[in-house]
Amino acid sequence: MTVAYLDHASTTPMTQAALDAYADEALKPGNPSSLHTSGRAARRVVEESRETIASVLGARPSEVVFTSGGTEADNLAIKGIFWGRRAQDARRTRVLVSAIEHHAVLDPAFWLAEHAGAEIVLLPVDGDGFIDLDAVRDELEAGLLDDGGQATALVSVMWANNEVGTIQPIHEVVRLAHRYGVPVHTDAVQAVGQIPVDFAACGADAMTVTAHKCGGPIGVGALIATRDLAIQAVQHGGGQERGVRSGTLDAPGIRSFAVAVADAVGALDDRAAHLAALRDNLVARVRAAIPDAVLRGPDPAGLLRLPANAHFTFPGCEGDSLLYLLDSHGVEASTGSACQAGVPRPSHVLLAMGVDESDARGALRFSLGPATSQSDIDALIDVLPAVVDRAQLAGQASGLTAKKRKA
Repeated sequence: MTVAYLDHASTTPMTQAALDAYADEALKPGNPSSLHTSGRAARRVVEESRETIASVLGARPSEVVFTSGGTEADNLAIKGIFWGRRAQDARRTRVLVSAIEHHAVLDPAFWLAEHAGAEIVLLPVDGDGFIDLDAVRDELEAGLLDDGGQATALVSVMWANNEVGTIQPIHEVVRLAHRYGVPVHTDAVQAVGQIPVDFAACGADAMTVTAHKCGGPIGVGALIATRDLAIQAVQHGGGQERGVRSGTLDAPGIRSFAVAVADAVGALDDRAAHLAALRDNLVARVRAAIPDAVLRGPDPAGLLRLPANAHFTFPGCEGDSLLYLLDSHGVEASTGSACQAGVPRPSHVLLAMGVDESDARGALRFSLGPATSQSDIDALIDVLPAVVDRAQLAGQASGLTAKKRKA
């Protein structure tokens, strides 16, 4: 029994148009790599979809490399650019990533450190989650070599944060990095469909996008990468997608992706205004109902936060308790925290922002979508005070139990 779905940042339901496009294409035979009539028809669908996606995201069709989603695209960017740049100059071993990146960026970066000799530098953020541009410049300066070369292989800074909604000054990051001859990758998974995203205008060298955050299917995305970017394949096989991403192309998913992203970008202004109004109402009512709740991330009035994002911490609570209690009332949200081996861990994003670990544990992210209505916000507010009270009591009992065990 779902009364209110407030977890669109995790995945947004497919739009009817995207679903219709997927179903129509899925009924047709043909591998896009095959040379017969059905194969050529499937290839035409892929290439027309590539043109659509490129057009609405400010890229050239030849720059769109289809993947199985955002995680694969991020891995291809981080590993592929690192290896490509290091092949040009073996001294290029430094990888600069913001401390609040999604794990799809952080994990491959640290994998490179463990297995491929990379040196990972985590770029700090301030209390609202904004990247420290001075730190970016200082680290790029630190990568300069005596002969004028550069030890930094790449910089990766997400366009907008998935937890607290912070919109990064990506144009400034690119400007700084390019001054030192370093390519920039940006994960724009959360940004597309909420704010304007233009690959060429921002100047980045590579950008990750995915379908299921903007009304398309799960399992298809893309890495948009300039043609002159040094990038090596992460997986090998048939040599599809410029030779950097082998594998049979998902023609139904790609067509559906193109329909969804074109619709999302086409309706951007009205959708963003609708989402921001609902988000502001949610924020105001949560603050009124739970006075000690703390909104994390930028002030929504400053227009530097995703319009669909509201992220709170609730003192004395565990995020998982809040999530399960809300879920029992049919309200679905997210903690935004990682959980390994059944042990709840505070969000690395909040910790990087300077939030105390105990406060960071009580996090909840509410993320809205095109289908979100005022009744969804009402449903949340109706149950939230009682949920927070119960979670705080559970936290107090847990603390007492821990003290007794220590004694």
